[in-house]
Amino acid sequence: MDNNTNPTGESAAFAVKDCALAAIATGERAQNLKELRDRLQTIDAAALYYHFWGTRLRPSFDDPEYNNDIAGWVRHGLHEPSLAERLSVVDPMDYPDLEALRFELVEIVEDYLDRLPVIPWSHEDRQFHFIRSQIVVFDTHHVVTDPNDIVDAVSAMSAGSVFYHFIDARRRTPDQMDDFRTWLIDLDRTGYNPLCDRLAAIDPYFPTLTELRDQLVAVLAGFFGEGSS
Repeated sequence: MDNNTNPTGESAAFAVKDCALAAIATGERAQNLKELRDRLQTIDAAALYYHFWGTRLRPSFDDPEYNNDIAGWVRHGLHEPSLAERLSVVDPMDYPDLEALRFELVEIVEDYLDRLPVIPWSHEDRQFHFIRSQIVVFDTHHVVTDPNDIVDAVSAMSAGSVFYHFIDARRRTPDQMDDFRTWLIDLDRTGYNPLCDRLAAIDPYFPTLTELRDQLVAVLAGFFGEGSS
């Protein structure tokens, strides 16, 4: 979020952005579980971001119970439902960074490999292709100057805006904080601390972006409604 300070010392407005993820082929692929393990150890971390978080932003017709691309391929490409289930419940929010997430994924796959008498393979046309992403940001020309107006602003946000401000912001800031909390904290009003705590309690990974927007609106409306009563 572009959050500058104006000459009067007041915090700048919240500039609403939109975004899309541009998919970029890495040339890396896996056809069996051992190759998947090996590629996970060395693949660009941006590919992990795409295969976990990118599923939130792009349209998908995969089974909704598989929350990342890797789990979906393990189920439908390798036909290993138990491993797919283990991978699907991995929440990247539980790890401090993508390298820690990488380590966990490799550990899960290695543990599963150790228990198998035969390495599972996919058909040649069902290989897993690793994709990395680059975020493309758009200016909506919509700004919020009064925190009381943030409820209506979030209600009108596109899925891309929700992704950019509540999810992607966490990899853009050293403290891994979403843009809403960053803005409220920069206002330097301790009265917003309870609201920031409620926003921090929302896990952005498992809900759809529409569901996530609804959760944000509910928390924001609840706080500002309480404040006005």
